[in-house]
Amino acid sequence: MEGCRIVTNIDEKKPTIYIDADACPVKKEIVDTASSKQWQAIFVASYAHHMQQPDEETWVYVDPDRESADLYILNHVKRSDVVITQDIGLASLLLPKGVYVISPWGTAYDESTIATSLDIRYLAAKARRQGIFGKGPAPFKKSDKERFRKNLLKFLSNIAGK
Repeated sequence: MEGCRIVTNIDEKKPTIYIDADACPVKKEIVDTASSKQWQAIFVASYAHHMQQPDEETWVYVDPDRESADLYILNHVKRSDVVITQDIGLASLLLPKGVYVISPWGTAYDESTIATSLDIRYLAAKARRQGIFGKGPAPFKKSDKERFRKNLLKFLSNIAGK
């Protein structure tokens, strides 16, 4: 893939968590939880968000185009992997592939709730086009990060039990 850093330390046999990392507020929590459950975490971000990372984390940098990280994840994820994303559209494309999807708030997307989430996203975009803007999400607090960590741990444990 042109514009993508080649990563050689991905273990194809190990369960994988892909992270849509450009605006992910819970990176440390993901690394800590993934390593405690023997999952590998692969962070996917655009070159525009490039930064130094510790050796134990795997980062893939893609072109800064709007959907590049989403396309990388869609093309590399496999059944039973986990994806952490705020992007409801990406979540809706991953669920039919047998991929587990969770938001940075610790909410799991599933086939029974994704249509409603897409409808809400559509209505919010329609309101923005009409000049109606909401406040946006509140900044993440320590309690939000702890709730995410707890939910991710439970989520990974449930997957392991299937």
